[in-house]
Amino acid sequence: MQSVWEAVLAFLAAGGLLWLCRALFGRLLVPTWRTHGGVYAVVPAAGDGENLEYDVKSLLWLRGGQRARFTIVIADQGLNEMGRAAAGALLARDQGVVVCPMEGLSQYLSS
Repeated sequence: MQSVWEAVLAFLAAGGLLWLCRALFGRLLVPTWRTHGGVYAVVPAAGDGENLEYDVKSLLWLRGGQRARFTIVIADQGLNEMGRAAAGALLARDQGVVVCPMEGLSQYLSS
């Protein structure tokens, strides 16, 4: 019976150690930025914006833990009406997402 309790205790200790390592390693990989602006994720989009929603949702998932704070910029490289509608839906639904024409991207990022 004592060996069962030792096995359970060893299992719980190993699980706690793994959780602690994952939390610390995650903290190292995803630092928090406390400065204004600074970090942008630029998603180029053209035509119908085929992968636009997937790309933006993937970046929003990264930002979901509230550790990584960045602005998602959809760079318009010639979106058609359907692509602009998809970008508009993403803008209305999520905060921290902006649309910028590709020609004005450097000006937007420097301001």
